Amino acid sequence: MKNRIKEYRVETGMTQEDLAKKAGVRRETIVFLEQGKYNPSLVLANDVAKALKAKIDDIFLLN
Repeated sequence: MKNRIKEYRVETGMTQEDLAKKAGVRRETIVFLEQGKYNPSLVLANDVAKALKAKIDDIFLLN
C-alpha cells in the first residue's frame, strides 16, 4: 500500500519520532510505514492520520 506519510510529516515539521509518539507507536513502525513495508491496521491508520491532521484517504493510497 502506498502512502504519503513522509510528505505530510515533513510538511508539518515533524520527525519520525514525533509522529511515532503522537500515534502511540515506535519510530521503527513509522519507518516501515513510510517505506511501504507495513500495512497498518485501521486503528493505526486513523491514529497516524489524526497525528498528521489529515484524512486517512489523503494519506493512504490504494494504488
